[in-house]
Amino acid sequence: MKRSRQREAILEILCATTSHPTADWIYDKVRERIPNISLGTVYRNLNILSENGEILKLDVGYDQSHYDGNTNPHNHFVCRRCHRISDIETEYDFNIDRIAENHFNGDIEYHTLLFYGTCNECLSENN
Repeated sequence: MKRSRQREAILEILCATTSHPTADWIYDKVRERIPNISLGTVYRNLNILSENGEILKLDVGYDQSHYDGNTNPHNHFVCRRCHRISDIETEYDFNIDRIAENHFNGDIEYHTLLFYGTCNECLSENN
């Protein structure tokens, strides 16, 4: 894949955060470095990076996709109140792939797990 200044900036910004941002957030950050970049360019490059496995595109059931610069196998937690996405710091269970493959006629390459609930910050707001 051909490298570009825009793509490198997007990748650097995304890999420097653990917040699982939207394309709009990434666009705002990239514009600090490259003021004339368009939102379309950001979307196009996010799609290229996710298709090439350099980032993860997370569709968690809300309006916008979120992106993750951490491509190592891991699970996510989604707060149903504030919609914040967090990494779950547990050992990734590769056995799930093998168990599922025993019940599926095909080749399973990987899985994703999304846990939904209420984050600690939102729980604290209620107390």
